Amino acid sequence: MADVDTLELGSGSIPTHQIRPRFLASRSRPSHPPLSSHGLSPSLTLGPNALPRVRARLLPLTLLLLLLPPLTLADRPRPPTSEALAAAGTALPARRSSARSVSGFLDAPAAPMAALPPAAEDPDAVEIREVWASNLEEEFAVIRAVVDVYPYVAMDTEFPGFVVTPSAEYRFTCDRNYAALEGNVNVLKLIQLGLTLSNGAGALPPCGTGGRRCIWQFNFRGFDPHTDPSSSDSIDLLRRSGIDFDLFAAEGVDSTRFAELMMSSGVVLNDDVQWVTFHSGHDFGYLLKLLTGREMPNTLDEFLKLTKTFFPVMYDIKHLMKFCGGGLYGGLSKLGELLKIERVGISHQAGSDSLLTLQCFMKLKQLYLKESVKLYDGVLFGLIPGEVEIKPVAPPIE
Repeated sequence: MADVDTLELGSGSIPTHQIRPRFLASRSRPSHPPLSSHGLSPSLTLGPNALPRVRARLLPLTLLLLLLPPLTLADRPRPPTSEALAAAGTALPARRSSARSVSGFLDAPAAPMAALPPAAEDPDAVEIREVWASNLEEEFAVIRAVVDVYPYVAMDTEFPGFVVTPSAEYRFTCDRNYAALEGNVNVLKLIQLGLTLSNGAGALPPCGTGGRRCIWQFNFRGFDPHTDPSSSDSIDLLRRSGIDFDLFAAEGVDSTRFAELMMSSGVVLNDDVQWVTFHSGHDFGYLLKLLTGREMPNTLDEFLKLTKTFFPVMYDIKHLMKFCGGGLYGGLSKLGELLKIERVGISHQAGSDSLLTLQCFMKLKQLYLKESVKLYDGVLFGLIPGEVEIKPVAPPIE
């Protein structure tokens, strides 16, 4: 829950009781009302003759509760295992999903969950669940149901490149980097976002078709490569990577509705969730722009405070690589090669990249960082205040 009574968003002030609390017991929860409603919807209507019957039924239960000792922390129900989640039917039939495994691509038609086994025959099979406007609500319902058991959230985004280059002079590289981030995020639009949830051992939730482990890829509408600002090289790369801009425009997710469901999902504003990213200043920038409905803050300090509010625990692998004994370098794909991790899915698609990000993080934690990874919480690569000072160039000697 936010630390104030209301949270200022682009559409107005939202009472914090409408935002999912940071600390919740692992249990089933009813769906939350959209934040845009700014009110609570009644879930039950009683007729005039029903109230006495309800009181009669509740009185014995009330007396029993008064006689029971208070529950302690040890009495709280333990989170369900992944097998229990699968058996309980947390999986939903896939919709525009493509099942992929480490050994290759698996094309399997969707089938009703009642006719499918609770666990996948191939434990390495991973289903990338494509999320469109038509199944957005369903997929967030699944995420809301499993986030307490799978509290590691790896994230990646795809956007139309870089079109703004700061022209001013800056003393520190972090300020110059943030000026570029602010300028580009303010004028460009998010195209795709990938989310991978896992537990502390790196296991993914078994929510896919046939009990396959699954991740999510959200495809957004609203970007037009012909009229919106973009980098032509980036657009060509995204097209070669399988991005269909016409399909996104016709069936993509509305960013406002996405923000409403994200805010009530338990994924953000939650101290128990650990975010995992790679060189993620722009990733967090685009996501914050959606969640707040506002442009980026004017200063790096304000941006870092806002990021810490929405994502209380976060790790940037690009920064973690500095503390892994040397020998690790390059971008995400290169790091995956160095760690001998085989990619699932297509490079430069947000779902595949988010999964590779999660796998690299777990490997770095296992091989190098152990529990010391907690020392690097909240540090974003290239946005560390005062880390590197830009030295002025001396004038030529005449």
